[in-house]
Amino acid sequence: MLRRKITENLLKWKANPDKHPLLIRGARQTGKTFIVDDFAKKHYKSCIHINFEDDPRYSEIFNGGLSQKSLTRLISSAFLDIPIIPGDTLLFLDEIQSCPRARVALKFLSGGDFDVIATGSLLGVNSSKVSSYPVGYEEYMDMYSLDFEEFLWAIGMKEDVISYVADNIRDGHAIEQPLLDDFQKYFAWYMAVGGMPEVVNDFIKNNDFGRVRAIQQRIVENCKSDISKYAEGVMKSRAKECLESIPDQMGDRFRYVDVSGVKGARRSMYDGGLEWLMDAGVVFKCHNVSAPVPPLKFNRNFDVFKVYLHDTGLLVSMIDDIDVLRLISGSALVNKGKIAENVVAGEIVRKSRKLMYFERKSKGKDSLEIDFVLNLGDGVAAVEVKSGNNNKSKSLDSVMGEKYRVPRGIKLETTNVLKDDRGVEHYPLFACAFVFPDESGYKL
Repeated sequence: MLRRKITENLLKWKANPDKHPLLIRGARQTGKTFIVDDFAKKHYKSCIHINFEDDPRYSEIFNGGLSQKSLTRLISSAFLDIPIIPGDTLLFLDEIQSCPRARVALKFLSGGDFDVIATGSLLGVNSSKVSSYPVGYEEYMDMYSLDFEEFLWAIGMKEDVISYVADNIRDGHAIEQPLLDDFQKYFAWYMAVGGMPEVVNDFIKNNDFGRVRAIQQRIVENCKSDISKYAEGVMKSRAKECLESIPDQMGDRFRYVDVSGVKGARRSMYDGGLEWLMDAGVVFKCHNVSAPVPPLKFNRNFDVFKVYLHDTGLLVSMIDDIDVLRLISGSALVNKGKIAENVVAGEIVRKSRKLMYFERKSKGKDSLEIDFVLNLGDGVAAVEVKSGNNNKSKSLDSVMGEKYRVPRGIKLETTNVLKDDRGVEHYPLFACAFVFPDESGYKL
């Protein structure tokens, strides 16, 4: 069974005497149902699992009054063979987006005889169907596909080895060459495999990248089927076109005119399709900032952004001409830098940090681009992602200079851990899993 970080957060949530119903959000097939089922088996004496997609009839429970007493009576009568043990029963409302009234009911289920966990993959897509959100009566956790550290756990890397490498990265110490080589190899595997649980499990079992690619492509097709099933009207084709354009646009400013290649394509034509993908958790937006200075959120330009796919393995499977064997051997030339950038974007999001970048266009030599700018500690950090090894950091030098005075410059590349005489911190690419503080934990 795959070990997931969210389990520790679920334990903290369960232990909180003042907890509210928990809503776990995330893209399809990232493991939400499995992880909650497993959590229920290990930590509750009783569990009522309602999947609104598998059996829509259960939606009738929520069609009438939503008082706690009424809901408890209806649920218990629908599951006569499952006892409700006050304080030790979990009500699991799976794919809750298919029953908007159940989402409303979370407010009334708070503090009742059972703990409540709901999961949803298309919550944003169906948001207009929810008549009243239980504001103040539900808590949230986001679940993604496996991050790099979870991938290392899955392939059997020992915890003490991971901790040793992570501590060296955070302390700015070089890593011994054999360990560095191993982690770089595993990170190349991770770029190709990604973190979708079904894909990772098959890779561990069969070690076959051909099978990996076939499963990834099926998952992408399933995503397109969801678009056909849940998107409305013209949005069906627009969302699919936006999704299919991402491999060609990754790492660059997203341009609506490049979605379909149709001359004169406008934002109004495709913005809704892109928003659908965001609401479904399929893509992340990375907004441009006018200047890499605090407060970053006030400098965001919401009309200028890059787009990244939520799982890099799925992204790789969508690139027709990529040689996966060359990618995992470290010698692939096609799009490797952009693939690495997508991985880093995913690691940043998984740590509950906003994606932002800085770009200054000029006809002369003053153009510069910083792949990511983050709030780290009390200041801003500028992050560059490179697939090779080049000690020159023109853009980082510029933003750390007199004009912007960014206090911290980070370069992720094919290198060991070091800090140069200009103050730029250099890390191997896989360090993206460890160098950024994680703010995603459950907060009591």
